[in-house]
Amino acid sequence: MSAAAHPARRRALAAAAALPLLIGALGACGYGSEKNSGKTDAAKARTGGRKLSADTVRIGYFPNITHATPLVGVQEGLLQKELGGTELRATTFNAGPSEIEALNADSIDIGWIGPSPAVNGYVKSKGKSLRIVSGSASGGVKLVVDPKKITSLDDVRGKRIATPQKGNTQDVAFLNWIAEKGWKVDPQSGKGDVSVVRTDNKVIPDAFTSGSLDGAWVPEPTASKLVSEGGTVLLDESTLWPDKKFVITHVIVSQKFLDAHPDVVEAVLRGSVRTNAWIAGNPDRAKASANAALKKLSGKELPAEVLDPAWSSLTTTDDPLATTLRAQADHAVTAGLLEKPDLSGIYDLTLLNKVLKAEGKPAVDAAKLGRQ
Repeated sequence: MSAAAHPARRRALAAAAALPLLIGALGACGYGSEKNSGKTDAAKARTGGRKLSADTVRIGYFPNITHATPLVGVQEGLLQKELGGTELRATTFNAGPSEIEALNADSIDIGWIGPSPAVNGYVKSKGKSLRIVSGSASGGVKLVVDPKKITSLDDVRGKRIATPQKGNTQDVAFLNWIAEKGWKVDPQSGKGDVSVVRTDNKVIPDAFTSGSLDGAWVPEPTASKLVSEGGTVLLDESTLWPDKKFVITHVIVSQKFLDAHPDVVEAVLRGSVRTNAWIAGNPDRAKASANAALKKLSGKELPAEVLDPAWSSLTTTDDPLATTLRAQADHAVTAGLLEKPDLSGIYDLTLLNKVLKAEGKPAVDAAKLGRQ
């Protein structure tokens, strides 16, 4: 069948042609895409409960399964419920560095985000811009490859492997893994023994099917999308961590907002904890809810062959898994993306532990990196 007669092939060829231009554009601006969803449906429908100390709280998160807590919490109105008359507004981002920029620019107050951008934001502001106030999720990251080109971990050398954005959590994890293999890659350009191609998650599947990429170290649901397109999971990142647990998503807050509106932050954290409990108690309903949220944000839902494996590889958690954050910061140093950081005080788990106590749950620990 000719390329002209096959729509999927035409799309793949178009993606291959556009990829170099897109990569250049992303590298030049250093930002991921973002979408302002404005007022949430829950906010529009709220019944006018007691307003807290702020009229509005602006949250940020990604349209990824690894951000299941805010996806479900917003979709089901569980976050808005705890805020009463205070309006919840949401903005979505492609990757962490752009969300940190939004936090620093006072465009959002609270964000669900990966560890590496949070560490970078904290260090660059000398500990003044943000605090980590809760955990959210563990797992959900895989190295998926084209089985025709790569059949073993050693075969990754010399190949083109995508990550979502320079300096984001998956980028750091992949660069650290490369370093542990004894291979060399320039962390800024991504060139070396492996070509690290920083590419928007939304573009990676078409680039993969076109042959422009040999694989990708990516979060869910992108990883499972690649598998559905013929890719093979070569490595699940959870296997590299003790007890297969590592922080993939946690909750940060602007220090300014935390100081001015601790009651609002506490309400959001109570909503987060109760959302995680609802997800654990209603896994099938929660999976469907997350998919409905993704459809609302992207225009289409995930098919079962993508959604099911993506959802099963993720665990929601209130625990920020602080010891793994310290390790991931060390990985960024090893990769050459960060000087040895002082993370003292990066956590403030006071409000989270207050909420957990009220919910009859055990307190969580900051691994000696808590606010004194």
